[in-house]
Amino acid sequence: MYKYDLHVHTKETSPCAHVAAADMIEVYRDNGYSGVVITDHYRPVFFNTSEFTTWEEKVEEFLRGYRNAKYQGDKYGMDVLLGIEFAFNNTKTNDFLIYGITEEMLMKSTDLFNLGFEGLSKFCKENNLLFFQAHPLRGYCNLEDIAFLDGVEVHNGNPRHDSHNDEIEVIASENDLYMISGSDFHEYGDENNGGIITSNRIKTNDDLIEVLKSKDYTLFRG
Repeated sequence: MYKYDLHVHTKETSPCAHVAAADMIEVYRDNGYSGVVITDHYRPVFFNTSEFTTWEEKVEEFLRGYRNAKYQGDKYGMDVLLGIEFAFNNTKTNDFLIYGITEEMLMKSTDLFNLGFEGLSKFCKENNLLFFQAHPLRGYCNLEDIAFLDGVEVHNGNPRHDSHNDEIEVIASENDLYMISGSDFHEYGDENNGGIITSNRIKTNDDLIEVLKSKDYTLFRG
């Protein structure tokens, strides 16, 4: 069986994270994970305040945490995949976990922040991505129109927030949404608080999409 965390941040890219990517991989290896999906915060403020001028340079800067994690993961035979935690603005707001996205897509997609919620949903469908809302019932969040979501994060293991996991799981079950679990790792102590367990190794984004669509996994709640 393989255990993967689907919600992980790195210090290199997410300003609210406090553990460097290589050190995070060490922690996850020690806790028996087969791999992680790096979901650093993809928000306008990152790109608007970047010291770089071209979009390509800014995306390269954004990918630093993921690439450092992948380099360390490769040394240990761990699977490290790219995802993003997307938000349309810089304040506390709704966040969306997007799986299957590639470096090439990020390089080409300069206007994601201008698409709006329904437009972002359409973009994900057109590119065979999965579109989840992260911690939808956390205090400052509200559940978006589920008709435009593939699923929701029904277990968010971050210990500093009450994400009302039980309540969102009921909603997901009643509406046949895909359900995922993640630690929402930002600092030491957040690890091993979420993920999925599957009999299928997830080496690529295509593998991840296939596993999630098949629902051939169990939720790990830490």
